[in-house]
Amino acid sequence: MLAIIGHLFDPLTLLALLCGVALVALFQNGARPLGRAMLALRPLVTADPARDRDAARATMLKIDQVAQLRGLSCADRVKTASPFLTDAARKLANCDRTDQFERWAGQVLADRAQRHGAVHKAWLSIADAAPALGMAGTIIGLVGMFAAMDDPAALGPAMALALLTTLYGVIIANVAAAPIAARLIDLSEQELAWQREVVTRMLAIARRENAPVRRGAIREVA
Repeated sequence: MLAIIGHLFDPLTLLALLCGVALVALFQNGARPLGRAMLALRPLVTADPARDRDAARATMLKIDQVAQLRGLSCADRVKTASPFLTDAARKLANCDRTDQFERWAGQVLADRAQRHGAVHKAWLSIADAAPALGMAGTIIGLVGMFAAMDDPAALGPAMALALLTTLYGVIIANVAAAPIAARLIDLSEQELAWQREVVTRMLAIARRENAPVRRGAIREVA
C-alpha cells in the first residue's frame, strides 16, 4: 500500500501542473486578485462571522445608548476591535446628513462585495483550470506512449504522466480549490449580512436623532 502511495507522488509533475494552474489563474484574474486569493487562506481558518456578528450587536447597543445620552456626535467614542465598526461609527458621528452616511455605507459594502467576488472568482478559476491542464498532461502522456511503442521501458513513465496529471488536476480542483471557494463565499455572505445589519441600525439611530420632532424639542429647550 505504501509503495503504491509512493508512486502517486511525482514532485516534478505536480510542480509543473501547479505552475500551469497559477499562470492560467493569473491571466484570467490579474495579479492583485490572485494575491488576495492567497491571502484569503488565513481568514479561511480564523474567521468566525457568528462571533463578529454578536460582537457587532453588542457594540451597536452601546452606540445606541451613547447616542441617546450624549448625542450622535459621540457615537465614535465606543471602542470596538472591528475596523468596519470603527470606521462606520466615526462616519456616523461626523456626517451632517443621514443620506451622506447611507451613501458612504452603500459604497463601502459594494466595494467589499466586489473584492470578495474577485477572490471567489480566482479560486473558481483555479478549480476550472486544474482538471483541464490535467487532461492536457494526460494527452501528452498518451502521445509519449504511442511514440515509444517500440521501447517498452519508455511506456511506464509516459503512462504515469498521463494518469498522474489527471489525478493531480482532480485533487487540486475538488479537494482544494472548489471547497476553498465555497467556504469563502459562505464567509463573505455571513460577513456582509452582519455589516448590512449594522448599517441599518446606524441609519435608524441617525434618523431618530435627526428627526424633526427631536430638533424642534431642542429649539424649544434653547
